[in-house]
Amino acid sequence: MGRKRKEPSIADELLDELLSGEDALAAFQSGDLVQNLKKALAERILNAEMDHHLDADEEQTSGNHRNGHSRKQVLTDDGKMEVAVPRDRQGRFDPKLIEKHCRRLPGFDDKVISMYARGMSTREICGHVRELYGVEVSAELISKVTDAVLEELKDWQSRPLESVYAIVYFDAVRVKIRDEGLVKNKAVYLAIGYTCAGYKQILGMWVEQTEGAKFWLSVMNDLKARGLEDILIAVVDGLSGFPDAIEAAYPHALVQTCIVHLIRNSMAYASWKERKAIAASLKPIYQAENADAAESALEAFEAGEWGQKYPNIGKSWRRRWDQVIPFFAFSATIRRAIYTTNAIESLNSTVRRAVRSKGHFPNDDAAKKLIYLALRGVAAKWKRPPQYWSRVKAEFAIRFEER
Repeated sequence: MGRKRKEPSIADELLDELLSGEDALAAFQSGDLVQNLKKALAERILNAEMDHHLDADEEQTSGNHRNGHSRKQVLTDDGKMEVAVPRDRQGRFDPKLIEKHCRRLPGFDDKVISMYARGMSTREICGHVRELYGVEVSAELISKVTDAVLEELKDWQSRPLESVYAIVYFDAVRVKIRDEGLVKNKAVYLAIGYTCAGYKQILGMWVEQTEGAKFWLSVMNDLKARGLEDILIAVVDGLSGFPDAIEAAYPHALVQTCIVHLIRNSMAYASWKERKAIAASLKPIYQAENADAAESALEAFEAGEWGQKYPNIGKSWRRRWDQVIPFFAFSATIRRAIYTTNAIESLNSTVRRAVRSKGHFPNDDAAKKLIYLALRGVAAKWKRPPQYWSRVKAEFAIRFEER
């Protein structure tokens, strides 16, 4: 077992001194004790900053000294707090703990963003802050706090990428967004990449109304501009125009259609009571030993009961056959990794849960803020490569040795 982590502690002498006053118990029960301690500590830090400022000022010029205090109310993660901010006579003191024009201490913004990430609206957050801390904040303030996420999102979306990714999954989730006075069903495109070392990363997020080769080419060019030079295998959900776009940007990449999505699309042709039997009839195709055996299984399906009744199922597989068969060249371990976009489907389900309570978003930025926070929360849990990755890496090293 690992060594037990030692919890931080406060000396008994300090606790005795803190609790020695007559009103200590009342302050503790009302919640004022922690707030008063935070206020005292903030003012102590501000005064220490002023001492440092005056000492540095003395070396450059003389005559500057303290000039009383100004009262300032700031929002903290525990509620509203009034602090005495020291002033200097020459007005050059610029505190770091509570910067000029700053009305919120570190911690408040984090809590607001955490609530927003859980799908709460700005007005719901206002009510929650009022109930918990007795503080009135405006919806405009909450929007301003959450808008800070957009700058973080901008940096994240333009960050440098690895030069090569072993597997990249592309997929889309639909979100309702108001645009030009109408609520439109827009697609939010996501890309997840496995590095050659097996670490999973979210490569980017793009919002667009339609799927097509022109849009996907712009996505590919964005990835290339950020340093992604090669993709070994791209797994896609039958996105219109994607094979052409990826071949233009990454001509050596293998494009693999998500088999699970292909099965799901096949089920759309049949009634509910028939789907289980049809799914069983399709299994011999994608579980075949090789591409030739898979094609024979597809021919058998087309000639069988369900293929005759629903010829469009066979046709849908035939249309994508060039993107169905690449995974047959790999071992069973790699097949399980690439024949489905389950890795990104799990991410999409997290996004859907986050946006479910919203109804629709007022604009693209509002949708991006919330979705990015949901993605950030998921990505924080990705700590290590999957257990089977050593086998994947060994096979890829042989098959893609020159790359």
